[in-house]
Amino acid sequence: MKIICIGKNYLKHIEELNSKKENEPVIFLKPDTSIIQKKQPFFIPEFSNEIHYEIEIIIKFSRLGKHIETKFSNKYYEKISLGIDFTARDFQRKFKERGLPWEVAKAFDNSALIGDWLDVKDFKDINNINFRLEKNGKTVQNSNSSNMIWKIDELISNASKFFTIKIGDILFTGTPDGVGKVFENDVLDGFIEEKKVFSVKIK
Repeated sequence: MKIICIGKNYLKHIEELNSKKENEPVIFLKPDTSIIQKKQPFFIPEFSNEIHYEIEIIIKFSRLGKHIETKFSNKYYEKISLGIDFTARDFQRKFKERGLPWEVAKAFDNSALIGDWLDVKDFKDINNINFRLEKNGKTVQNSNSSNMIWKIDELISNASKFFTIKIGDILFTGTPDGVGKVFENDVLDGFIEEKKVFSVKIK
């Protein structure tokens, strides 16, 4: 399985990184080795001094697909949750400045946290879902899926032009503003509406 990730999908996050809005979704991949196993902590890797948390709405694909039209995208997933795209910001910054690929900043082992899956049908509108990240009990990221530049179904259609969607693949839909550095002994809790879907300790 693969994890398809979207960058630059919230304007305020683009602004906080002093970046610019793109004309189409920014896509990168994480391998299955990036997934943190259930109930395991996130270990800060030795190679980075600046690991950032990035909370994102995620969906799990339930059908095989290619060249999916936006109007049919909703037929390809049944589960939704939150995840964290852990990012080695120091590495990402260095490689961006040199015009080089920055997969090692995003796709390293255990860089993807997957929350507990919820049924999409339990939500009236996936384009109007509140979600937030708490760090040590304090809210650090707080947004709504309506703030996405490209909506979930649009992202699926776009990604399926380049990649065959397989059952079990996961889509990370981008992070809002409020990203920040993690430190040893931090505890990160993720909420969709008021339901906690993950809790992870930093070590």
